Amino acid sequence: MAAGTDILFREDAYLRDGEARVLAVNERGGILLDRTVFYATSGGQPGDTGLLTRADGSVIEVAATVTGETKDEIIHVPAAGQAVPEPGETLQMAIDWERRFRLMRMHTACHLLSVICPFPITGASVGEEDSRVDFDLPDAAFTKESVTEKLMELVAGDHPVFTRWISEEELAANPGLVKSKNVRPPQGAGRIRLVCIGDEAAIDSQPCGGTHVARTREVGEIHVGKIEKKGRENRRFRIRFGPLPAA
Repeated sequence: MAAGTDILFREDAYLRDGEARVLAVNERGGILLDRTVFYATSGGQPGDTGLLTRADGSVIEVAATVTGETKDEIIHVPAAGQAVPEPGETLQMAIDWERRFRLMRMHTACHLLSVICPFPITGASVGEEDSRVDFDLPDAAFTKESVTEKLMELVAGDHPVFTRWISEEELAANPGLVKSKNVRPPQGAGRIRLVCIGDEAAIDSQPCGGTHVARTREVGEIHVGKIEKKGRENRRFRIRFGPLPAA
């Protein structure tokens, strides 16, 4: 891990830019910084893209952000053919905010969907226009219309969305916090980040390292576009921005 890396988005997902110092450039040209506002691909949410501006005004386009050996090692991947900075340089960071905010809205919507469908999650993918959550769900009674209505009730409720940290021991004592059927939160750091929804986390609380909006109303209008059967007891819910299309 790049020593001293301060992962700013974990505490404030609304940071769009900032100053950082280059700690290292790896053998593949990936840039490691002492602090970052760039989210790295993880948990079904794509990593950020954006720009790093050098002191001479030249710009490095960040085509992807990924993790290294651990979730705390964040690597900024330049677009092909671009120059890379030297260790010790000071850069100005700026993420593609419009893209990030859409992903934040979608990610929060996926958490709301897991409240409406309280079943083990078998897979998920967050996208700018279309996201999916797969549930171990034998009951076929859920409909696009009913789930969309409940989603929009939670969105319109304007509930707070916030994070808090618990110890690994607290998580072990509350296994119901983990909604994923197959993936456990990373262990070994001593603490687990929870994303909570509602006053006193009354609506939801689950381990998550992603970025989210501050209130559910920011999700905006969203609907279930399709419910697909993926196996005997697996159903895929696809959610999209905008109103539910007329039948």
